[in-house]
Amino acid sequence: MRSSKITRRQLLKYSAAAMAIPTIVPSSVFGANAPSERVNLAVIGCGDKANGGMQNFMNHTQSQVVALCDPNRKNLEATAGRAKVGKDGCYEDYRELLARKDVDAVLVGTPDHWHVPISIAAVNAGKDVYCEKPLSNTIHEGRALVNAVQKNKRIFQHGTQLRSNVYNRKVCELVRNGYLGDVRKVVIGSPAGHATGDHPVEPVPEWLNWNLWQGPVEPMGYRSIIIGGIPGKGLRGWYFVERFSLAGWIAGYGVHDIDLAQWGLGTEDTGPVTVEGKGVYPKKGLFNTVLTYDLEYTYADGRKIIVTDTGRNRHGVTFHHENKKDWLYCRSNFDASNRDLLKIKLKESDTKLYESAIHERNFIECDKTPHNTNPTCENSHRSIIICLIGGICLKLGRKLQWDPKTEKFVNDDEANKLLRYDMRKPWQV
Repeated sequence: MRSSKITRRQLLKYSAAAMAIPTIVPSSVFGANAPSERVNLAVIGCGDKANGGMQNFMNHTQSQVVALCDPNRKNLEATAGRAKVGKDGCYEDYRELLARKDVDAVLVGTPDHWHVPISIAAVNAGKDVYCEKPLSNTIHEGRALVNAVQKNKRIFQHGTQLRSNVYNRKVCELVRNGYLGDVRKVVIGSPAGHATGDHPVEPVPEWLNWNLWQGPVEPMGYRSIIIGGIPGKGLRGWYFVERFSLAGWIAGYGVHDIDLAQWGLGTEDTGPVTVEGKGVYPKKGLFNTVLTYDLEYTYADGRKIIVTDTGRNRHGVTFHHENKKDWLYCRSNFDASNRDLLKIKLKESDTKLYESAIHERNFIECDKTPHNTNPTCENSHRSIIICLIGGICLKLGRKLQWDPKTEKFVNDDEANKLLRYDMRKPWQV
């Protein structure tokens, strides 16, 4: 999977004649951190989120950024300066970048609607992929991505970084091993969405390829707030425009916490059988994804996951014992109704969960010595499904029956039509 570089053995062979000449060779030329042994990474989508992930990769001695892509030339040029990538390594169209043979892996940091089309194109081109959350915009897309990753035998990492947090792993291990008792309910608080007023269509700036930026979705007129920051929020507007982010902030943010709930419950390869709830949507304006919400998911064994906005519940994931008194909480830290629970040390016979300290480091380690990332692509697909069927439930305004094996709603043609959308040509999944 590495780029074609001269090996140390070849170097010594071809340089034998020069051995008589005293030479000092830097230690960095050889070994695991030699340029020829590093993972050559390309970044596709050069916004704020991707720049954060890119920096983590740049801080890793066994990876190097060699190429960038974005139809937004302002973002592209700014990121090129940070990554020290020259003009010959900058691209507007991701298809040109993926044709490069020296790129081993890509960081997909685009808006949601591009995650799957670009990730599938990357694995089909023989690249490993680190993709920011949410995994997909539709359930059909997510399954297609899992299939492509497995078919091409590529390494894939999803940007649910909470998996690489010691506090979250500790709580999920305590729950998985029964130290909290019989957990029957998980309560999640996740941030609410945002609304805005009407925004008239604006001229497309010369530094933006707006047609390519929109890609597979139905095109709309350009508004600067879509790709720019929401005043006072530090968030891009596209997060809250349905055609770019179908389930809105439930998927864009909530997938982090739902993924932890799945990890703790040990339901990573399945999902709920019903979903019901209600949500409040903007009455007008450009942003049209859900604002506040209250969702209840029920599994086949009766366990429930409750997902609401943070106006109703604490931000994070709380696992509840059946008596409703004892609980364990996690997100960027941990807490408990009885803090002695947090001091428990696992026994040798207990289930130990995948340990990773830094998400991007986990990806590089898996890339260099192929093995599953934390989480796997399948696990990530199962978590985003929960977000997406919640979005469909709120959109239709009624309880839905879900079959986690077939990944379809039960006897509900109206709901099943929302499992995918027709992409604009030439893009397809």
